[in-house]
Amino acid sequence: MLIVHVHVRVVPDGVDAFREASLANARESVKEPGVARFDVIQQEDDPTRFELIEVYRTADAAAAHKATAHYAAWRDSVAPLMAEPRSSTKYRTVFPETL
Repeated sequence: MLIVHVHVRVVPDGVDAFREASLANARESVKEPGVARFDVIQQEDDPTRFELIEVYRTADAAAAHKATAHYAAWRDSVAPLMAEPRSSTKYRTVFPETL
């Protein structure tokens, strides 16, 4: 399992557009066979901060996700909404051993 946390801060007037684009991407992403989970969360005390929690069955599945049309559409549509470049942190599963 590969877990990727994508940290995002958007411009204040881009919150709604980012949220909608990210939900559309997440809805398509969970249909991918290599995706175990794809969560979109928003920080309660700062609504301009989001985190995407992407759980892939393999590293190859993460690469396959980035080759999809819905990922490209998301990437291109949210680029002008970013207050700063997005960053990510990669994790591996410790427990449970399988999902």
